[in-house]
Amino acid sequence: MQDTPKSNRLHIAIFGRRNAGKSSLINALTGQNIALVSNFAGTTTDPVYKPMELLPIGPVVIIDTAGLDDTGELGELRIRKTKKVMDKTDLALLVFTKDCPDLSSELQWFNSLKEGNIPIIGVINKIDCLDMDIKDLQNKFHIPFVKVSAKTKVNIGKLKEAIQINAPMDFEKSTIIGDLVKPKDVVILVAPQDIQAPKGRLILPQVQVLRDLLDNDTLALTVKDTELNDILKLLSKKPDLVITDSQVFKKVNEILSNDIPLTSFSILMARYKGDLDILINGAKAIDNLKPGDKVLIAEACTHHPLKGDIGRQKLPNWLETKAGGDLNITINAGVDFPDDLSQYKLILHCGACMFNRKQFMSRLIRACEQSIPITNYGIAIAHLNGILQRVTEIFHK
Repeated sequence: MQDTPKSNRLHIAIFGRRNAGKSSLINALTGQNIALVSNFAGTTTDPVYKPMELLPIGPVVIIDTAGLDDTGELGELRIRKTKKVMDKTDLALLVFTKDCPDLSSELQWFNSLKEGNIPIIGVINKIDCLDMDIKDLQNKFHIPFVKVSAKTKVNIGKLKEAIQINAPMDFEKSTIIGDLVKPKDVVILVAPQDIQAPKGRLILPQVQVLRDLLDNDTLALTVKDTELNDILKLLSKKPDLVITDSQVFKKVNEILSNDIPLTSFSILMARYKGDLDILINGAKAIDNLKPGDKVLIAEACTHHPLKGDIGRQKLPNWLETKAGGDLNITINAGVDFPDDLSQYKLILHCGACMFNRKQFMSRLIRACEQSIPITNYGIAIAHLNGILQRVTEIFHK
């Protein structure tokens, strides 16, 4: 609970052929035997994730992937998983070795990474055995290259320096809410502790928003929805902002006077992880839903749904009431997200607190490219309650 969440870390993925030394490279970078190393091609089957601190960048996740040249039916599945890693990659390390017969695989993956606007560092590995001509590679790929030996740790320090130089500094926005508040502002957080709340702790968006408020020297007060009236009576002034769980939007809005700014954790996460305007525009499609329409509900994490789950019961029921009949609803959790979205009239996404911004933005981009409206839980709930303008006006001042 004290570690930086993976979703807030720079994601560095290592791509290359089988036996290019990718696993040895991740072990060299982390200083630990994280990835299984073998002379047998195809040892790495599923992506391996290693959180670590890489100064001066800070917390990162290094991802080891299966070989780009994997073969057979299982090999195709492994390559498909490797491709999905691109959706969350902030910086790519593309590994080359002298024993590559040609550069066709590397060029193909290089182009895919460039299409995703992902910064790339070329890593020439195994220089303890056979070196490669760096000038020839630079002429073909036009990216920075570093020569290393992952086995003997030669030039691993230089590779870390290259990562620091080429890492995108805007991979995450610098603040969730710090640009919307001032020191000494009174901010009330409404956090219902019902059956869906995790035992003994707050959910991640609540923790992250609270920490950001503390970092910005606000007077942050946290209550349940049942105690909101009590805290308002105790205050000598009106709060400067109220942030609530979206599920109690209606109740909280009825308690507050209209001159008290209101938003939700989910809407703050939509702005922090994605593009708020795209998600607000996507909510308009709710008004056009008809019985039988297909709706995709996408969640960033996999969890055991309890009675009254927001994504599996509450939101589907509210949408079907709005549409006037049953909808054809598909629920995808975790990394699963369809390539072809054309069958859906609407995509409804969670707050994406478990995704890094790159991964969530890749989903927004995919939806926009296919002209499929996409919104998130908090924005959808606000729209259904007729208060979307009220709870988003704080972002447009």
